[in-house]
Amino acid sequence: MLLKILTKRILMLLSVCALVGNIGCSTKAEEKKEEEVKFSVTSPLVKDTTATKDYVCQVHSIQHIELRALEKGYLQKIFVDEGQYVKQGQLMFQIMPVVYNAELQKSQAEANYVGIEYQNTKRLADSNIVSKNELALAKAKFDKAKAEVALAQTHLQFTQIRAPFSGIMDHFQVRLGSLVDEGDLLTTLSDNSKMWVYFNVPEAEYLDYKAHHDENMKHVKLLMANNELFDHPGEVQTIEADFNNETGNIAFRATFPNPKGLLRHGETGNIRMTIPLKNALIIPQKATFEVLEKKYVYVIDKDSKIRSREITIAAEMPHIFVVQSGLKKDDKILLEGLRQVRENQKIQYKFEQPQAVVSNLSLYAE
Repeated sequence: MLLKILTKRILMLLSVCALVGNIGCSTKAEEKKEEEVKFSVTSPLVKDTTATKDYVCQVHSIQHIELRALEKGYLQKIFVDEGQYVKQGQLMFQIMPVVYNAELQKSQAEANYVGIEYQNTKRLADSNIVSKNELALAKAKFDKAKAEVALAQTHLQFTQIRAPFSGIMDHFQVRLGSLVDEGDLLTTLSDNSKMWVYFNVPEAEYLDYKAHHDENMKHVKLLMANNELFDHPGEVQTIEADFNNETGNIAFRATFPNPKGLLRHGETGNIRMTIPLKNALIIPQKATFEVLEKKYVYVIDKDSKIRSREITIAAEMPHIFVVQSGLKKDDKILLEGLRQVRENQKIQYKFEQPQAVVSNLSLYAE
């Protein structure tokens, strides 16, 4: 009995020793394997390039005005429809002209009467029967009467609302038969042959734009609300005079041709502008990882240990990031195998030249 118990204990002890030995061997094998794996490492590429940046924008017609009644009265006729294209000078609204016709007839009758008096006074003055002062007074009365006729004609013309330029009408603010007062809004009219697109640029980017300004930077593209690019490029023509002290931005204005009338007043989108970048630090996107919406890279220190470091991205292009801060040109960063390493791990690595790495990333930013 005692012999059996001793035999079992010996067997258990041997099993434990074998297990410990296997674990030790496995750990050494893994450590040896880690030492044998060589990771790809590179450095940021320093070069002059360009980047595209998007700015939220608002689209405005080159001319967008309110059409208002110039006289008081009932809206007698509407000759156009909402959304219709109208030509310059085309009749759009007619306010009932009865009162203004009567005023014109009255002023014309008075002018005729005063005109007859003036002609009689002139004949008497030519015969030296009346003085020249009396003739001058009659002439003044006649001129006043003619001015009142012209004024009545103007009021009558104001009962007709015509298009001041060619454009597209908006919806009606009044309906047929409405009583409108002087200054009441009838509709709005937009000239969409060209569009003015406004977008705000931060102060630092404005300074870069002015410092590196060239003809290519004037040309911009419009990304519409459906995420499609507008067919025609625009041109930056105007920068406002003052910065907005609350936002630190300044407004740019680009002009776009609109031959098909696709763009309308009040649309939104994004202006896509090409920005020059001098001595930019370029790294592959695959060399980065994200934690809580922040970008990080693994930097290899002088002891061949990896350290995570937060970076700030200045611009994003296909397959690459332009780094604004967090890296220097001589830093070594882990290129591949980011999920296979851990913080402070010592690694074996092979260095790849930045130019060769970036050239294999389908880079199209020259």
